[in-house]
Amino acid sequence: MKFAPTELPGVARVSLDRFADSRGFFARLYDPEEFAAAGFPFAPVQTSLSRNDVAFTLRGMHLQAPPHEEAKLVRVVRGAAYDVVVDLRRGSPTYKRWIAATLSADSGEALLIPAGCAHGFLTLEDATDVLYQIDQAYVPGHARGLRYDDPAIGIVWPAAPRVIAPADLAWPALEIER
Repeated sequence: MKFAPTELPGVARVSLDRFADSRGFFARLYDPEEFAAAGFPFAPVQTSLSRNDVAFTLRGMHLQAPPHEEAKLVRVVRGAAYDVVVDLRRGSPTYKRWIAATLSADSGEALLIPAGCAHGFLTLEDATDVLYQIDQAYVPGHARGLRYDDPAIGIVWPAAPRVIAPADLAWPALEIER
């Protein structure tokens, strides 16, 4: 695996080392020793799948509140998505900044997202599946989020969402600091 840090501390793009032959390829998706050696210790305890039937489905922006924050490794295993991370860690030098990456099953690239960062995505193809590996067990009642179109953040999405859950539309905007 190859690890490329992003502008947000602790967020990394993780690329596969593919071993190809006439059958296709083989690649390791996760190895705790490789993550730790690259400076990104991460030990998932839960794996989840998000099935998205329609292109331009938006999910996000989500995170878990303390003391149940989650770090996650997010990868598209079918289709493609525009994946966004927003740094909401108070005191972070990149607080309220965001980054995005187009993840696809073809590329195999993943994003490692630290606790305290909100995450969301917009699917770019019908039938897009997103695999999450998460370092904490989900605890109901601690889900938090912010609006995908929050003006205090200014995320630039590649298209308008066609499908978005009422719960995601109900997230509040962040207070604009003055």
